[in-house]
Amino acid sequence: MATKKRDYYEVLDIARNAAEEEIKRAYRKLAVKFHPDKNPDDPHAEEKFKELGEAYDVLMDPNKRAAYDRFGHAAFAQGGAGFGGGFHDPFDIFREVFGQGGFGGGIFETFFGGDAQAEDRQHGSDLRYDMQIKLEEAAFGAEKEIEIEKLDTCDKCHGSGAEPGSRTVSCPACGGRGQVISSRGFFHISQTCPRCRGAGEIIEKPCHQCHGEGRVEKLSRVKLKIPAGIREGSRLRSSRNGEAGIRGGPPGDLYVVIHIKEHKIFQRDGDNLYCEVPIPFSLAALGGEVDVPTLEGKAHLKCPAGTQSGQMFKLRGKGIANINGRDRGDLLTRLIVEVPLRLNAEQRHKLEEFAALCGEENTPLRKSFFERAKEFFK
Repeated sequence: MATKKRDYYEVLDIARNAAEEEIKRAYRKLAVKFHPDKNPDDPHAEEKFKELGEAYDVLMDPNKRAAYDRFGHAAFAQGGAGFGGGFHDPFDIFREVFGQGGFGGGIFETFFGGDAQAEDRQHGSDLRYDMQIKLEEAAFGAEKEIEIEKLDTCDKCHGSGAEPGSRTVSCPACGGRGQVISSRGFFHISQTCPRCRGAGEIIEKPCHQCHGEGRVEKLSRVKLKIPAGIREGSRLRSSRNGEAGIRGGPPGDLYVVIHIKEHKIFQRDGDNLYCEVPIPFSLAALGGEVDVPTLEGKAHLKCPAGTQSGQMFKLRGKGIANINGRDRGDLLTRLIVEVPLRLNAEQRHKLEEFAALCGEENTPLRKSFFERAKEFFK
């Protein structure tokens, strides 16, 4: 007894009014889940995978989908509503959606706008590099050189992919068009030629060093200019320093993502810097000058008599340059009054004398606090 076919919308787990992008997303997700290569122990994986391929083939074709919505599976039966020719091989569909590499790089071409155009496929991939720099380099800018292992132009064939003296000829599979046409019943579908990858040409003798790709793995050095004021997570683009394109295709770009190391003294907030500086009790009481660190060296801060612990002072223009060329930020310094840990007998005696001389007028904050809290001391 023949197994009853499931509804194609149910197979892809989508609504009947699903848009094309929803169908693609659903197929991508389920095709990866049920691909036989990922489920070697599941005897039904290939059947499920083929079922997904059939559903995708029909619902992605506007004419087939219209016929299916009207007649159901009968639209494709022999003598049905005029759609013969069966379906794509589900593995062909998988390669169309995810690229020739299956689970490899083709899926990224699909997500980021790759298409059947030969120019897009020959274009080199963009690369990402994460770079860690010091706060000083972020503040004032710097020039850096990085080393990356990437696919670069082959020195032997200079990117052509051909052995010296070899020539390129028209692809016999597609007649130089870069596309092959397959029939699906009354429909003719144009697909990228699998032999020449859409280039329309093949090489008589591929280069032995790069195997006809025109590129090989190399260690490359790239110089990069870090602008003053750059922030954490900023992305710098180095044009044409990504991977080389296939057979002389244009290279991709290199994107460098900046990460700033934590500094042992300063914290950054936008263009401003913050730091804490401990001062002795005597300096806070009597006032005076305190040395404050900046990214450019030492600065002097006037500490007024009676400075309280935690009080903030601003040094204008001692922060980080704005990346757009505007004024620099400020350095905000918090003074922390340090209480002596150990006192000798003489120090203790002098401090007791000092305490006896102090009245409430010397500690207004303490006086105010206890006035507000006196009801809790009853």
